[in-house]
Amino acid sequence: MAGRANLTVSVVSAVAQVWEGEAKQVVARTSEGEIGVLPGHEPVLAVLGEGEVRVTTVDGELVRARADEGFLSVNNDVVTIVAREAALSSEA
Repeated sequence: MAGRANLTVSVVSAVAQVWEGEAKQVVARTSEGEIGVLPGHEPVLAVLGEGEVRVTTVDGELVRARADEGFLSVNNDVVTIVAREAALSSEA
C-alpha cells in the first residue's frame, strides 16, 4: 500500500493553469508556515503565503512556481493550488 500512490497536482492562477501533473511531493508556504505534502496526507485547506511552491515530479524533476494570494487544498492525494497570481520560476 505505502509508496504506491502519487499526488495529482494542479497549480493555477486567476487566468491560467500554470502546471499540472503527477508528483511525489509538494512544498508550499502557507500563512501558518511551510507545509510539505506527500501521498497519503490528511485533507487540509490552507491560505497561501507569498512565496514559492516546489513540486517534485514522479521523475524526480523539481518544478518551481511563484504563487501569491490564494489557497492550497489537499484531499485524496489531489493537491490544488489556486493563486491570484502564479507563474513558473525560471531559475533551475
